[in-house]
Amino acid sequence: MAGWGVAEEHFASNIYYDGAFKCEAAKLLPGEYYYTSKDMVLVTVLGSCVSACLRDPVSGVGGMNHFMLPDPGYLSDQTGVMSMRYGNYAMDILIDELLSAGARLDRLEAKLFGGGNVLKNFGQIHVGSRNAAFAVDYLNQRKIRLLASDLNGDHPRKVYFFPRTGKVFVRKIRELRNDTVVQREQEYASRLVEVSREQEGGK
Repeated sequence: MAGWGVAEEHFASNIYYDGAFKCEAAKLLPGEYYYTSKDMVLVTVLGSCVSACLRDPVSGVGGMNHFMLPDPGYLSDQTGVMSMRYGNYAMDILIDELLSAGARLDRLEAKLFGGGNVLKNFGQIHVGSRNAAFAVDYLNQRKIRLLASDLNGDHPRKVYFFPRTGKVFVRKIRELRNDTVVQREQEYASRLVEVSREQEGGK
């Protein structure tokens, strides 16, 4: 992780029992990922961020990430490469973990969610659509089958992914009772900006 510079991605630690689905659940926040072979549900709420749900239907191993791919001009003049690395890293780390757990690259299946236009202050740089386009392109380059997607739009989403079966339930959040989702992503983006500037200052 240190080689990528942005130490924001880590294994999700919020594990709880989901009474509605009657199984163990893991809640992912921005910059987190989780993989498992257990019969459980992975849950996240997405605004402009994107989550890739990946699984190997033969081994039963699957996982999810939750990443924000900053726009090159958004972070700084020199972060075009860094921003793509960040997106690559979010995908690479999940795939590497799945392969280490017994999955095979040629069997991986993917579903993509998120990329909504919810960061109104950053609408001119299209964070959500850039995330979505990157994720689709990444899968094409790695020749990973994209079985389904629900990307872009104007609303946040709550995603429930069941790695063992591949089932996904998506709920559009039409009315926000508060702006927690937006605030969380803006704060996360701000941390990326701060880290990037610190790195450039240390060069």
